[in-house]
Amino acid sequence: MFLIAGPCAIESRDIVMHTAETLKQVCERLGITLYFKSSYDKANRTSMSERGVGMEEGLKILQEVKSTFQLPILTDVHESWQCAPVAEVADVLQIPAFLSRQTDLLVAAAKTGRVVNVKKGQFMAPWDMRGAIAKIEGTWREGDKARGEAGIWLTERGSSFGYGNLVVDMTSLVKMREYGYPVVFDATHSVQQPSNQAGVTGGNREMVPHLIRAAVAVGVDGLFLEVHPQPEKAISDAANQVRLSDVETILKQALAIDQLVRNA
Repeated sequence: MFLIAGPCAIESRDIVMHTAETLKQVCERLGITLYFKSSYDKANRTSMSERGVGMEEGLKILQEVKSTFQLPILTDVHESWQCAPVAEVADVLQIPAFLSRQTDLLVAAAKTGRVVNVKKGQFMAPWDMRGAIAKIEGTWREGDKARGEAGIWLTERGSSFGYGNLVVDMTSLVKMREYGYPVVFDATHSVQQPSNQAGVTGGNREMVPHLIRAAVAVGVDGLFLEVHPQPEKAISDAANQVRLSDVETILKQALAIDQLVRNA
């Protein structure tokens, strides 16, 4: 089981570097492969609020994380032209949930040769992800097929439930694993409460450990956690990011369940 983790948005170099160093230490103690994640631009905000440091500065910071801590990098791309320059730094290009059906974006990400992590849209059924898979697979040249078959991850992040809540259908984790690619559970976005705070997305981080235990018991290949030293001060997802000091306890529980399931 691997981990994707880091602050939701790149707010400053200091926060990113401190979080990356701490996460690396935790994951080394637990024997977990870590992909460091943070976004240089939060382009799908509810309102015109802070979005991050921008692509140029954000990629410099992510490159420093990569070089300093020898960590693979995952970050979002929002437009097709971003894929090639972002792939020079990132090992995994992430397609945001709201853009999971955007053909040009999926194709551009696939052409980079990087792993493409597709987050399942809140409006999509798990079997709808076959369309995203087909778009990526159809982009690979015949000679790239062997490499490409390991180049898609599918991430569950909850489905819309009314106007201001999300619900996680755990059977979607089982269904998406049938498609032959690693499946990731995004625990922090799954506890969001979209646009329920006067134009700002709320959330309930207290439910994150419970959903993780359930998802790992069902069976996943990776976990996704947005993590911040002081979540309440974060510029994005302040209500649902996990406190950095709590990560090790959460992961220990997840590992224990994962080992039990795999050995059953």
